[in-house]
Amino acid sequence: MFSKYKKTDGSKAAVTQPKLAAVPEQDVAPKASLMKAMPKRSAEAAPQDREKKRKERLGEIKLELHKALLENLNLAALETASETDLRAEINAIAAESLEGMGVVLNREERQALNQDLFFEVTGLGPLETLLKDDTVNDILVNGPQQIFVERSGKLQLTDVTFKDEKHLLRIIDKIVSAVGRRVDESNPYVDARLADGSRFNAMVPPIAVDGSLVSIRKFKKEKLGIDELVKFGAFTEEMAAYLQAAVSTRLNIIVSGGTGSGKTTTLNALSSFIGDDERILTIEDTAELQLQQTHVGRMESRPPNVEGKGGVSQRDCLKNALRMRPDRIIVGETRGEEVIDMLQAMNTGHDGSMTTIHANSARDGVSRLENMIAMAGIEMPIKAVRSQISSAVNLIVQASRLQDGSRRMTSITEITGMEGDVISMQEVFRYQRVGLTPDNKIIGHFTATGVRSAFSERFKLWGYDLPPQIFEPMVAE
Repeated sequence: MFSKYKKTDGSKAAVTQPKLAAVPEQDVAPKASLMKAMPKRSAEAAPQDREKKRKERLGEIKLELHKALLENLNLAALETASETDLRAEINAIAAESLEGMGVVLNREERQALNQDLFFEVTGLGPLETLLKDDTVNDILVNGPQQIFVERSGKLQLTDVTFKDEKHLLRIIDKIVSAVGRRVDESNPYVDARLADGSRFNAMVPPIAVDGSLVSIRKFKKEKLGIDELVKFGAFTEEMAAYLQAAVSTRLNIIVSGGTGSGKTTTLNALSSFIGDDERILTIEDTAELQLQQTHVGRMESRPPNVEGKGGVSQRDCLKNALRMRPDRIIVGETRGEEVIDMLQAMNTGHDGSMTTIHANSARDGVSRLENMIAMAGIEMPIKAVRSQISSAVNLIVQASRLQDGSRRMTSITEITGMEGDVISMQEVFRYQRVGLTPDNKIIGHFTATGVRSAFSERFKLWGYDLPPQIFEPMVAE
């Protein structure tokens, strides 16, 4: 790449080197670098020119065929048409248009083209294939020509592309208009929910400089239960038994963690321990929780419209929920002024309530609660704030996404009260990291800390007499 500026042997000789004292040749050893060699950037591998031109040509043909479909299809009848009939109609119109254009395609190209056209008409165009792929967790679009996906905690560049920015904007508009939202230059960002429940966020130019930015957090159709999470190594059976006792005895629990650490998955799993005879109300910005109980009321907040009116916040939902006789309240994520209402609910007869927050540790989680109370504009002495938190929250479960992409429940911490002006906490279980494999996989194990749970008597009174062995630390072999 830089051969024009590469030094030749002659140029090397021309450079005057400082004279050094003579050193015996056997004593000179190359100095080992302390830096690790960085992996090659696979995302830069460009397709061959011929293949690229073929894809561009197919993209142009698809655009022409899509126009022909819009002109010939009865769009009003699409809602009642079966998939088989619709595919047959699309194939017939495409074949007729290709013949009129004088374009000849092989069987494989024709099938792929018909499939893409079906997705364009009924779904989300190029994104539809990725949405149907169960191995994909997140879809990240950086402009029309660059689409990444996350598989098993790792980002991968796909060969899926949009024709151009207009094509991408048309798909974005199709998504947001279906849920009564809009996005344009005056309102350049939007949050929405796809038909299958996946979380959708988009930001368009001029705010997005190099093309529209889209992120889709896919909705899991089959939620992971406790047994599956134990099998995958997210936590141990002993930790599961402890958490079952904590949820069943109506302790107030906060699931803490960073973005993508599995907070919602953990909250879903914990909710499976709630009895079927309890009334549960869930409050979320984007409805993701999948509770299996019979008596569940779901609420979703709503942003204001273009005029700034009609917004319904999580705090509004939470205030109303307190009047609806819930046994438990589950808030998908506490991130603002609704924190004070959540803490009051936990303190006033709604034991067993749960929520998630963004924090990197249990102690950070408590600090974040304090900060959210301060941001809500409530002037309280710091001791009173901490007293409110310590009496409301019983347990903080820390979920983390490790550097190898795996998700672990790295800590379970109990809040036991106040010592002076400081909230007293004790860690009961933790994930102990011990090393790294050559292929960068985390080596570690779960262990108890040796501290007996402060709620052991409560567990026993509710019929959950946990054996003392589960609180004994793992002995290193």
